[in-house]
Amino acid sequence: MNKFLIVGLGNIGNEYANTRHNIGFDVVNAFVLKNNEIFRQDRLAYVAEVKWKGRVFVCVLPTTFMNLSGKAFKYWMDKEKISAENTLTILDDLALPLDKLRLRPNGSHAGHNGLRDIELMLGNNNYPRLRFGIGNSFPKGMQANFVLSQWDKTEVATVKMKIEKSVEVIENFATIGIEKAMNLVNNLSIKG
Repeated sequence: MNKFLIVGLGNIGNEYANTRHNIGFDVVNAFVLKNNEIFRQDRLAYVAEVKWKGRVFVCVLPTTFMNLSGKAFKYWMDKEKISAENTLTILDDLALPLDKLRLRPNGSHAGHNGLRDIELMLGNNNYPRLRFGIGNSFPKGMQANFVLSQWDKTEVATVKMKIEKSVEVIENFATIGIEKAMNLVNNLSIKG
């Protein structure tokens, strides 16, 4: 049975719920809910196991806070004996407009502290990631406030559609492979 590690990046605590920086949590939670599973608190993370189409998805929401995401990522990857190419990390991305998703097999952390820590723990950047565009409509010097703020009412419909599309990307990643999944999503403009 193929096994996958699905890691949503975010911060724990009610003050971070439904913020742009927590979209990784929201996507993984939507995938788990769609499959009628629930999270349990475990070592370094909330964890849920989803069985779907002959595959096992170990879904992880790190409780280490964003800047130490690599600790939970590496622990669960090793514990479940999952290779890096069978992991998918979902995160927010300021460099992408709100209507975009970007699936990649590897790449730079691009200043994202969650990816930076995973890269540090793995010793390389060869692990797949799904970047969820959050746009960059904030005044100079206000990046932290922007990523930690909640979605504007005008963005909510698009965000919901993109969460649904991201759940589909997780499924495609596991069933048709990353190259075909990339072809299906990377050039889309998703608007609610």
